[in-house]
Amino acid sequence: MSEKRPPSYLFDSAALNESLKNNKAVVCALSASYISTFAGYPLDSIKSRLQTTRQRISIPRLALTVYREEGIIGFYRGLWIPLMTISFVRAASFTIYTRTKEFFRDRHWLARNHILDVAATGGISGALSGSLISFGSAPFELVKVRRQLEYTIAASKGVKLAKAPSTMEAVRDIFRTNGALGLYTGFRLHFVRDTMGTALYFFEYDGFRYIMGRDASGEQGDTPPWLPIPVSLVPFLCGSLAGVSSWALIYPLDVVKTKVQQRALAGEKPRSVLETFHRLIRGPDPNAPKPILVGLARLYRGLGVSALRSVTTHGLLWTLFDLTGSYIDHLPSKSQS
Repeated sequence: MSEKRPPSYLFDSAALNESLKNNKAVVCALSASYISTFAGYPLDSIKSRLQTTRQRISIPRLALTVYREEGIIGFYRGLWIPLMTISFVRAASFTIYTRTKEFFRDRHWLARNHILDVAATGGISGALSGSLISFGSAPFELVKVRRQLEYTIAASKGVKLAKAPSTMEAVRDIFRTNGALGLYTGFRLHFVRDTMGTALYFFEYDGFRYIMGRDASGEQGDTPPWLPIPVSLVPFLCGSLAGVSSWALIYPLDVVKTKVQQRALAGEKPRSVLETFHRLIRGPDPNAPKPILVGLARLYRGLGVSALRSVTTHGLLWTLFDLTGSYIDHLPSKSQS
């Protein structure tokens, strides 16, 4: 009887390199997501708290309050959920995005070397990616919101927590209260937000990259004369700009979604999207004067920390994505070994 030998790819570097090249989008997205998600998560946690608090509070004061009451762990409560799931969601998202662009390229659709065609292809690919991924990401994001707002939700129920429940306890509580469909609380808003947000994000990113010297084929040239920066900084700059601007456009929808989910998780009477939107603009005092700018400022509460998170997360994401992709592209293939 012949001995079973280990798979050849464990020792065949050429076969491993070929596998990395064939799955480049997944490898790049996973590796970049782990680091960028960890770096931006404390800011995401503060953003969720700012969106749902009824008090006017500055970001430094809120951060200090979280640190005093919950310690460093308070900023990373529920981290393993996005660390393990968002990374795979992003890998799937980038795969759908890149494959859709390849589908368009193979059929010569929107194939002109023009910013409108480049950005439109990215936007359509992003919309398809966001809509499909939302079905898998919605339950995980709901649990993440639940974990981030444990103390706020408990206060709404009139309960004082001695210790926040674990992630599995939070999931069991959602199941116990609303059943399996409870994990899809607020799904319609989540679906619209992800579809619009991802479409805008990739539309802007590909448009910015074109302006910064990358043509329709994906080849990066020199940066424009009016912005003489190193080519290595282009992914960070474009990722940050796309992340901040697209997030600012859909931010009110995200605030409404978070508020709807918070009320549902706290067992409070549900409100329609329009009523929630109106109340967020109106504020806690219905008799107070309502200048439009004050209402909009209330709706955009937490945008500053979200913008900082977007700069950190998406800038790192695309920088690491491009670095990993460049490394894989330069690996020797079978024909070169």
